[in-house]
Amino acid sequence: MKTIKGPALFLAQFAGDEAPFNTWDGITKWAADCGYKGVQVPSWEGRFIDLAKAASSKDYCDEFKGQAAANGVEVTELSTHLQGQLVAVNPAFDTAFDGFADPSVQGNPAARQVWAVDQVKKALSASKHMGLTEMASFSGALAWPYVYPWPQRPEGLVDAAFDELAARWRPILDHAEDCGVDVCYEIHPGEDLHDGVTFEMFLERLDGHARCNMLYDPSHYVLQCLDYIDNIDIYKDRIKMFHVKDAEFNPTGRQGVYGGYQSWVDRAGRFRSLGDGQVDFGAIFAKMAANDFDGWAVVEWECCLKHPEDGAREGAQFVKDHIIRVTERAFDDFAGGEIDHAANRKMLGL
Repeated sequence: MKTIKGPALFLAQFAGDEAPFNTWDGITKWAADCGYKGVQVPSWEGRFIDLAKAASSKDYCDEFKGQAAANGVEVTELSTHLQGQLVAVNPAFDTAFDGFADPSVQGNPAARQVWAVDQVKKALSASKHMGLTEMASFSGALAWPYVYPWPQRPEGLVDAAFDELAARWRPILDHAEDCGVDVCYEIHPGEDLHDGVTFEMFLERLDGHARCNMLYDPSHYVLQCLDYIDNIDIYKDRIKMFHVKDAEFNPTGRQGVYGGYQSWVDRAGRFRSLGDGQVDFGAIFAKMAANDFDGWAVVEWECCLKHPEDGAREGAQFVKDHIIRVTERAFDDFAGGEIDHAANRKMLGL
């Protein structure tokens, strides 16, 4: 068995214009002060990282990692959630997602997609330069507007969407193979890969590509009423990253999974700071340890009630308290002994 690394913090929700959240030096010092040992880096955040330089220069990457280490944290992974989203966008969401792209390609879906693919590949190259072995991403979505089968979906619509999604991602995953980096898709509503079944549909079209893997985040499963513990055993060979995020689902006679178009505060399902929701993290960390997951436990703070800085500090301690330092021997070894084949045969009546 292996001991999970952590705690680490995903920095996307903390980037801002005020110090210490507006520079790489400042935010890494702050994360270390909160009790974190690692940070997951949003690769689109120019205040922290120059992705083009990182993709082309190992020296830049060494300096980038070195500054983090001097401040007390490791770089755990890069994230391409926003760029991955733009690899596949249904036209219904063109306007909503355009702001994720560089201004030079906004309003031009074809150019935006080319830009997004290049961005994800750059992040994979940068990951290689940093000696990282996983990268987080979203799959994007072509079929999501048709998630509920009314009006009835035309025959072949979903197959066509997943065929195209796989075709767009295969060259990226091949580049990931060249870089020695796993692409870990966060299984997430709003993405075509939003549960185990859809991940399998995608993986099948990629012929089981070794670099196609999962980012496990139980909060998104709670809000879908999916068994998030069973999911770990089903996909243990593909789960290569872990977001530690809490959630709660409290359906009423007025609303359920879909939330009635309400704000996060007023939804039946909502994200919470660690320890404030319903996720059984004791069971999750035990499953991860039993399944030899040795990646990072990365806090992703998203809560509609608690202040982010409070959630970050509490989250570091929460993860520390849940990481299981795995045993190196069985608890009953004291009662064991050398193998005695003759005695074994005698006990069996042989």
